[in-house]
Amino acid sequence: MNAPITQDVLTLPRTLPDSGRVNIIGLTRDQLRQALIDAGTPEKQARMRVGQVWQWVYHWGVRDFARMSNLAKDYRALLAERFEIVLPEIVTRQISTDGTRKYLVRIAGGHEVETVYIPEDGRGTLCVSSQVGCTLTCSFCHTGTQKLVRNLTAGEIVGQLMLARDDLGEWPEPGAPKDETRLVSNIVLMGMGEPLYNFDAVRDAMRVCMDNEGLSLSRRRITLSTSGVVPEIARTAQEIGCQLAVSFHATTDDVRNVLVPINKRWNIATLLDALRDYPRLSNSERITFEYVMLAGVNDSDADAHRLVDLIRGIPAKINLIPFNEWPGAPYKRSSNNRIHAFADIIYNAGYASPIRTPRGEDIMAACGQLKSATERGRKSRAEIAAEANV
Repeated sequence: MNAPITQDVLTLPRTLPDSGRVNIIGLTRDQLRQALIDAGTPEKQARMRVGQVWQWVYHWGVRDFARMSNLAKDYRALLAERFEIVLPEIVTRQISTDGTRKYLVRIAGGHEVETVYIPEDGRGTLCVSSQVGCTLTCSFCHTGTQKLVRNLTAGEIVGQLMLARDDLGEWPEPGAPKDETRLVSNIVLMGMGEPLYNFDAVRDAMRVCMDNEGLSLSRRRITLSTSGVVPEIARTAQEIGCQLAVSFHATTDDVRNVLVPINKRWNIATLLDALRDYPRLSNSERITFEYVMLAGVNDSDADAHRLVDLIRGIPAKINLIPFNEWPGAPYKRSSNNRIHAFADIIYNAGYASPIRTPRGEDIMAACGQLKSATERGRKSRAEIAAEANV
């Protein structure tokens, strides 16, 4: 019962640049403290030094140790010799007509992932990737047609938030009046990859993001989306405590086995049993069930009624997602009338059933469309269609 949860394929080893220095980005406070001690910081000073460095890096967004003016010059020199502050690199930035920004981000080894910023009234949401590619091969998802390459490090996950703040000019200015407006107010782990197949790095990254003296995002403003890695759901509640979303998408095992193949390992009944405990474990308000609307596949009145019966007793809302089509996709989007009829059945049963407004479709930044540009460039439309078994 205690066997590790593993992915279905092996990831490729990372090729990291060998600078000989430790990258501070992504280290938890405990990890940073130990690294500073290992570099020669006296143990009695280590906690104070962590607080100072942490604030410079994560509150002010400073990348140069020489600018950390409350540290002695010789200590700044030590930091520069033993440490570095390195983020992934933005390769391209596309801005949609609706204001959505999609970043192609290059990480160590030359691999690429996509990160999406979605501005809305009163908040801004950053959709963050946790893996290069994905192992789950969900048949409606463009990312699922790209093979898994490797997990991201905690620093590469945190770095996506920091890059977005760079681009949006959101770091505070020393001496300037405090600005309470948060352009990036929410994180959703809904980008490329299955976060729970990269649990440790995701957990450490979210601890950095939630720290009140740095990036300072409340756990209630972080949503982790999983396709249903059941054994890691309780750990998510205990060790991260963020909001949980589940890529559900079907009301029978036969259909979900095709749409979300991980269902063959942990079926609907097993998944729902794990979810019934989650709100209690994490003090979460409710679980979000994500449900992509596929014409003639999962969008009937009978599906809606089954969905209501399945989630009964779970504090929940149902996010209905009009399918975002991509080249070679084997499905079509349900009609607006069908989506609204489905939503009405759920709403009348007492559950919130918002219909997600597709964002960034013109730059392939909408839900289920993320895929690295290099991977897209290698494959013709016919090859993508063949992978999707069209």
